Amino acid sequence: MATTKKASTKGLEDLFLEGLKDMYYAEKKILKALPKMTKGAEGEEVVAAFEKHLAETEAQIERLEEVFELLGVPARGKTCPAIDGILEEGSEILSEYKGAPAIDAGLVAAAQAVEHYEITRYGTLITWAQQLGRTEVTDILKETLAEEEATDEALSALGEGGVNQRAMQAAA
Repeated sequence: MATTKKASTKGLEDLFLEGLKDMYYAEKKILKALPKMTKGAEGEEVVAAFEKHLAETEAQIERLEEVFELLGVPARGKTCPAIDGILEEGSEILSEYKGAPAIDAGLVAAAQAVEHYEITRYGTLITWAQQLGRTEVTDILKETLAEEEATDEALSALGEGGVNQRAMQAAA
């Protein structure tokens, strides 16, 4: 016997709002994780990169709160298993590589996994906002996306600029 699914009335607007809640939760979790990553990093340049991103994350949370306000909905997060898993991997690197030559390379890689997730999600939110005619929030989200892309590039430069090499040399 075939089962019939009840038609849902949820549309793109609902997906958009759920995505914003997802990112609000994610940014708050990232804000809590960054000080731990900063403390666990050994290279000054890695510490500086994490400190810079901590300040950016605080501003990104404020921008998301502005978006919620413009949309007339309360700023609330929604549990995001994806970011929880990505941050858990970072925690594992912190504990398993503490004091090891590869700690900075591992932390940079973990931070890039976070950035890639954020870039994907913000890109989608911008597309949806545009399609929904939510021009009042598009530029706000684009500002955050630009920061996430710049952070990803900076992290790549750290890895290519010596962090990965130092991890290799010390392990040899």
